[in-house]
Amino acid sequence: MFARLTAACKTRAGLLFAMTSAVFLAACQPVSMGGGFGGPAIDGGAPVPVALLVPKGSGSSGDAVLSQSLENAARLAIADLNGVRIDLRVYDTAGSAAAAQAAATRAIGDGAKIILGPVYAGNANAAGLAAARAGVNVLSFSNNSSIAGGNVFVLGYTFENTADRLASYAVRNGKSRVVVVHSDDVAGQSGAAAIRSAVTRNGGAVVGSVSHSFSQQGVVNSVPQIRSAVQSANADSIFMTANTAGALPLFSQLLPEQGISPATTQFIGLTRWDIPPQTLDLPGVQGGWFALPDPNRSGQFNSRYQAAYGAAPHPIGSLAYDGIAAIGALVAQGRGLGAGDLTQGAGFEGAGGVFRLLPDGTSQRGMAVATIRNRQVVVIDPAPRAFGGIGF
Repeated sequence: MFARLTAACKTRAGLLFAMTSAVFLAACQPVSMGGGFGGPAIDGGAPVPVALLVPKGSGSSGDAVLSQSLENAARLAIADLNGVRIDLRVYDTAGSAAAAQAAATRAIGDGAKIILGPVYAGNANAAGLAAARAGVNVLSFSNNSSIAGGNVFVLGYTFENTADRLASYAVRNGKSRVVVVHSDDVAGQSGAAAIRSAVTRNGGAVVGSVSHSFSQQGVVNSVPQIRSAVQSANADSIFMTANTAGALPLFSQLLPEQGISPATTQFIGLTRWDIPPQTLDLPGVQGGWFALPDPNRSGQFNSRYQAAYGAAPHPIGSLAYDGIAAIGALVAQGRGLGAGDLTQGAGFEGAGGVFRLLPDGTSQRGMAVATIRNRQVVVIDPAPRAFGGIGF
């Protein structure tokens, strides 16, 4: 099973929580625009032209499902706007950087004032390059911070944001001596860097670090090293980048068998441990900590989406809702869609709770900290409702 899941997480469907090497390597240098774009002028009395770039046309059934979910979520958000009219125009990118760049150029020619999407990092970077020439900002659905900057913003849940939320909670609750466990691919290395920075920034100490190859045998070989690192440094927690589609199931079995139990050493995960739901049945994840969007807000969005479209949204479909919500809020306030407007400190209310865009192009999201008890997700630190509270 592990080998099959490992192969699966190397597909583009793994973007949300597993950002593979291919996705990371697709990222080029972001466009440097100094202080960012002022953005095109907005006529408050007319519908605002918004381009939505989706990966439809790639030949992947997963991309087709994701594309439809993004469009559905965007239209659901438009229906929630009071008095703000959005002229949503959808463009297919076929999951290709070249097609994404062409789609962005065509969208701007059609009058788009802002671009939502694309999903994949390289595609978003390419769209940003095209949009830069016209002074148009891009709100991509990527969670890859390396493409953020200039006119490109990332709406996805980044490693940095998640690591900071969890590290802050861990240190405040006496888990400050951390061993970092990560895969040796680009995604794992990026996740590990985010964890180390977050732990240090929040007053903790990284007392050990163990990498493993992205394979079943690599995980097996790393377990004795992890045990040694924990015991020799008297660590009180293990912060791992492993996801449910890859190494997490194996780690959750092997570490307790080697005497590293979540009952004595806190397991912390950089990725969601509640997707798919079957993960909750694993004995080794019981008591582990991970972060997730505000369950109340997410639950409301999922219910409304299900009622409107007869199916559950794709896990990152809600990002399109967030993009429209931010645009609608700014237009309702009589503001534009420039960098200074998009990065307003108060942020926005999205499908998964509060979020804001930062001047460096990354995003900051209000997340809850959860654990797993008796095969159920239990929130142990609620998501903040506004900026300035816990986790920010």
